[in-house]
Amino acid sequence: MAATLAGKVALVARIDREQSRLDILVNDIWGATRMEWNKTVWESSLDYGLHLVRQTIDTHATTSHFALPLLIRTPGGLVVEVTDGTDDYNASHYRVWFFYDLAKAAVNRMAFALAHELDAHGATAVALSPGWLRSEAMLDAYGVTEANWRDATVTTPDFGITETPRYVGRAVAALAMDPDVRRWNGKSLSSGQLARVYGFTDVDGSQPDSWAYLTEVREGGQPGSVSDYR
Repeated sequence: MAATLAGKVALVARIDREQSRLDILVNDIWGATRMEWNKTVWESSLDYGLHLVRQTIDTHATTSHFALPLLIRTPGGLVVEVTDGTDDYNASHYRVWFFYDLAKAAVNRMAFALAHELDAHGATAVALSPGWLRSEAMLDAYGVTEANWRDATVTTPDFGITETPRYVGRAVAALAMDPDVRRWNGKSLSSGQLARVYGFTDVDGSQPDSWAYLTEVREGGQPGSVSDYR
């Protein structure tokens, strides 16, 4: 931990030395190497569960601790806490494993707390969730590549709602370029939601909204298909 903290101090010092300012901080650290899905807290490995929480919560908190004094030096800064699931979704859904549930909900709350602390400095903090992300690990898990990812929908039709990592990256870019970004201060946002507001698309030109599809169709029983939410 001491070496990690020293590295963060050194990084912020380098940014200060080379740029004299920090305008955007994207906190997107995630340190899980495995998931113990469907295990209760008492059945889980406590050491690993707490390691996962530390890798998620401690890393975000320590980065903010060291970086935000530089960010607030210039009014208008933006902090994006990247998580999995919006406030609304996480508040009404158990995320399948105690430690995962805790970690993801905590990051949303961090953005809410930072919004209050940054408000007097003219900065903005938001929580941002991608939808069902087609990361390299997810592609590997389904035995496909980005070139043929739709093959996975043969056995898992809902895979059609997935999105590339660039989609949430474009959401960050849209927030950063918005002169009225402070309207989102303290809010929990998603890539699909912001795509409708700002008009950006995923790399295939679509606008997938995973959380709306999962909530309204797969879990809510409303009529609709994946194509209605892309």
